[in-house]
Amino acid sequence: MPGHGKRYRAAVATLEPRTLYGPREAVEKVKATASAKFDESVDIAVRLGVDPKHADQVVRGTVSLPAGTGKKIRVLAIAQGEKAKEAEAAGADFVGVEYIQKIKEGWLDTDVIVATPDVMGQLGPLGKVLGPRGLMPNPKAGTVTMDVGRAVKELKAGKIEFRVDKTGIVHAAVGKKSFTVEQLEGNLRTFMEAIVRARPASAKGHYIRSVTVSSSMGPGVPLDPAVFA
Repeated sequence: MPGHGKRYRAAVATLEPRTLYGPREAVEKVKATASAKFDESVDIAVRLGVDPKHADQVVRGTVSLPAGTGKKIRVLAIAQGEKAKEAEAAGADFVGVEYIQKIKEGWLDTDVIVATPDVMGQLGPLGKVLGPRGLMPNPKAGTVTMDVGRAVKELKAGKIEFRVDKTGIVHAAVGKKSFTVEQLEGNLRTFMEAIVRARPASAKGHYIRSVTVSSSMGPGVPLDPAVFA
């Protein structure tokens, strides 16, 4: 394994070859093999039996992780009047329509943008900037809504968006190394339930092909996909 250090190779050696783990064992392995000095993120990669080139096979959605993500999410709410006050009260980090101009000038210091429908016309021209970064508000993700207060609260509490990539894989962070095994297992199961619910009607054959969990710097631990089928 060129390019991987001793710690990584030692971590790989603790995994049984060709073994598929259950959710609890998998997160125990991930916690045991995470050896970096920082609080590593715990990531999941789910390979799906879909062809994302077809619009009717795009898997996307949102899910609220019971233990949150362990990451401080910066939320920008683009709203005016009462709705701006609502977003502020709910804990949005940045609030106001003036941020549209700031984004035009290159400001992008946020992790997620929530907007009310009435301002989407002004945000439209910024699609080229926001789209590739995954920041464009979207009604399907619940980030274009009149209920901005609720949207902000949910995002702050650990609601994440997921979407299948071009290769048919969904990637997400389901917590941090410092989480307990119970918290990580709960988040992982909740995430997988959302993936199963999001199965497109046109997906044929095996839907969940493989599931791998890893810490930022650790090896991938393969899960048994049959657990979630």
